[in-house]
This record gives sequence, C-alpha cells and structure tokens, in this order.
Amino acid sequence: MDNNDILIRLRYALDIRDSDMVEIFKLGGVELSQEIVRKLLIKSKDTYRYNNELDDHDKVEEKEENIKCNNSMLESFLNGFIIFKRGKQDPKPGQAERPVLKNKNLNNPNNMLLKKVKIALSLTSDDMIDIFKKTGVIVTKGELSALLRKEGHKNYKECGDKYARNFLKGLAIKYRG
Repeated sequence: MDNNDILIRLRYALDIRDSDMVEIFKLGGVELSQEIVRKLLIKSKDTYRYNNELDDHDKVEEKEENIKCNNSMLESFLNGFIIFKRGKQDPKPGQAERPVLKNKNLNNPNNMLLKKVKIALSLTSDDMIDIFKKTGVIVTKGELSALLRKEGHKNYKECGDKYARNFLKGLAIKYRG
C-alpha cells in the first residue's frame, strides 16, 4: 500500500472534505492547493497492480496529473491531522515552542499511521482492538503495543499492509457506518 492509497483510504474513512485536507496539510507545515490535493488522491498504476484489482495491467494508464505522496508529505499530513482534531498544543510558561517531530528515516509509514491516527482521534488501545475486530482481524494488546512502539525498541514490530488496510477499513465502518 503506497502513501497515496493511505491518504485516499483515510480521507474516505473519516469523510474529510478537500478544503479540510488543504487545511490539514497547512497545519502540518505543507502549503498545497485544492487542485494538488485532488491529484494526490488519484490512485497510481502501482496501487492497482498491488491490489490485483485489474486482470490486464495495460488497461490502466499512468495519469499525468497523479502526484506521488512521499513519506515526508504523509507525515506532515498526519501531524496536521493531530492538530486539526485536537488543537495546537501551547507551550508551558518558560518552555520554548517545540517543533513538529519528524521521523528522520521512515521505513514503514504504516506504524506511523497507527500511532498518529490513535493520537488524533484520542483512541485507546481497546478502541483500536475493536476497530480491528470490525474487519475480522484479531489483535492482542501485546501485538498492538509492539506496533505502536518506537522503531529500534526491542519489542517493536513492523506493521504490515494487511494491518494498516484493515485498520483503515475498520475506521470506515466505525465512522461511516
């Protein structure tokens, strides 16, 4: 699952409008127009090929207007989503304003997706387990904890596309009915 697909699925699951997408990117530190956001929300040829949605891969032509969403852009969107949902965190008196955290070497955006959506929507571990259950995926608290850990921790587990896809599908079921 590529970053464009994550954006498309997250937008659908939470019913986010184009104007809100522009605002979320802006809160995350990336200035985009509505036109560019729409181009980010177009599935790429690789996505169709990966999901086996087409039998004949030649039928899908790579659209020129498709813009590839890189890891940095996805992270900015998710950081902006946290601010959009929870509000900007004011620094305490005497503290300097903290910059938005950026992962230096992001190998797997799926783990970041789970963490940041959990924060943005104020989900508990039990809420997340229920979201996975809605799609028929059973995840224990230990497994979920391993998915939410910092990369490099001894109990860290990389989140596969199956978990990320089912989490986004569960969000759609929960929030869209």
